[in-house]
Amino acid sequence: MQTLAHFGDGGPGPWILLFPLFWALVIGGGLALLRRTAGHGRRGPRRPAARDDNSPLTVLGHRFASGEIDEDEYWRRLSVLDEQFGRSGKG
Repeated sequence: MQTLAHFGDGGPGPWILLFPLFWALVIGGGLALLRRTAGHGRRGPRRPAARDDNSPLTVLGHRFASGEIDEDEYWRRLSVLDEQFGRSGKG
């Protein structure tokens, strides 16, 4: 063990450089973990904000997903909305 602790003239060996590297990894990992879990509060994970939740295309999609309208009516209304608003929802 003494040979690892002393290098040449009795000073610390090159292995001493591993300590700062180890602590940098520990601190960096801790910060990464905090950053990853920062969005998970009482309300759950953060959700990206939708640009326009009330656009006609979004409302139509929600109505179809919830079962208010069937597939034929969905496609019929979607074709009308595509002519007026386009797929991107710009209008």
